[in-house]
Amino acid sequence: MSDLKHKKAIITGGSRGLGKATAIAFAKQGIDVAITGKNEETLKKTIAELEAFGVKAIYSVFDVGNYEEVKTNIKNTVEVLGGVDILVNNAGIGGFGTFSEMPVEQWTQIIQTNLMGMYYVTKEVLPFLIAKNEGDIINVSSTAGLGGNASTSAYSASKFAVIGMSESLMKEVRKNNIRVVTLTPSTIESDMSIEAGIAKKGSDDSVLQPDDFAQLILAGLKLPRRALLKSASLWSTNP
Repeated sequence: MSDLKHKKAIITGGSRGLGKATAIAFAKQGIDVAITGKNEETLKKTIAELEAFGVKAIYSVFDVGNYEEVKTNIKNTVEVLGGVDILVNNAGIGGFGTFSEMPVEQWTQIIQTNLMGMYYVTKEVLPFLIAKNEGDIINVSSTAGLGGNASTSAYSASKFAVIGMSESLMKEVRKNNIRVVTLTPSTIESDMSIEAGIAKKGSDDSVLQPDDFAQLILAGLKLPRRALLKSASLWSTNP
């Protein structure tokens, strides 16, 4: 089992929901964490929680869908954090509507954030991992990326694309001792699912929680370096 203490991680969309739960789980393991997002106030509150575990915790405010912002902020983040070992591409947005009725601008924004944002961040972090010949990249897709449903065309398209991009990258960088993992969680009681009306706050114990997702990530990271968790789906035991 790999020791994660003193590793350094960047988590996009790390101030709430799945990203925050992952950041806290990392901090409990002694991992220094950098979180990104667009709401500085929320980021600061999360940083205060992370620092309570005695790790280095920093934040950066930028839009993952803006490549110029990503280039500048990822470089600065790695410098301040003191390196990077783990990247969790968690930032994403939802949006539901019929194929005909969803505005073109909204459809495009979902693709820009969920797919291009992941590409931009990974593109900027990857050289650091290749240089040290080791690292882990965890890309968050969704069960919506495994099958489409009515009114999810944009979201499903973005998450299907994430799977293809992630699996291709995995095969490219295995030679560099870099593990790329694609995760496809089903509905979790997160801020995004609550806001979308597909989960309720304070659900019963049969509903997946953000920390369940974080524990799956930790389990994959703790595997011996010779082992790669290529992909995993997380489902509730409640049918």
